[in-house]
Amino acid sequence: MSVRNAGLRGRDSVGKVAVFYRIMPEGVDVDLAAITEKVKEIVGPGALGRLEEKPVAFGLKYLEVVCIMDDKNNNSQELEDRFRELEGVQSVEITDVNLI
Repeated sequence: MSVRNAGLRGRDSVGKVAVFYRIMPEGVDVDLAAITEKVKEIVGPGALGRLEEKPVAFGLKYLEVVCIMDDKNNNSQELEDRFRELEGVQSVEITDVNLI
């Protein structure tokens, strides 16, 4: 048995990943608190790692959302599509994916 496979034989364990999303509002007058609440509903309490407002420029802010999901069966594209459908959202982008 090679070192690479040591301890993994017979295991079907699934790792977790942290998926980072950048949700850009349509403008500075968009209510980010309302978008935040809708994002929390979409993601659910168990999968939400972090959600915070980050400055861009001239009063514009975006939401950085970190979701924790299974590595094999993640639904990152589905979440991205659902975030994009929210009222007041201009764009959604996955900025990073990290194995945890």
